[in-house]
Amino acid sequence: MSDCLFCKIGSGQIPAKVVLQDDEVLAFDDTNPQAPVHVLVIPKRHVVALNEAGAGDQALLGRLFAAAAAVAGKKGIAESGYRVVANTGRDGGQSVFHLHLHVL
Repeated sequence: MSDCLFCKIGSGQIPAKVVLQDDEVLAFDDTNPQAPVHVLVIPKRHVVALNEAGAGDQALLGRLFAAAAAVAGKKGIAESGYRVVANTGRDGGQSVFHLHLHVL
């Protein structure tokens, strides 16, 4: 989507402090962190929200969670503990309508 903030970050049009990436997933530091570690993990392909992910997206969802675990390791919080949050829909607190995980 041409007007999606996270699509622009995923394509490199908008710079981000990248924590890790591969062909399908990008993880970057949140610019407005809500915790000492706050990294966003996004699919590079536009998916609006968890509710929009279909049966064909199962592998992608697995990659997102694997990336979240890798981010925790890179940030040094894997052993002490961390949260992975996915807000879905306006009432669920989603403010950017591109599927993303928060690693906190």
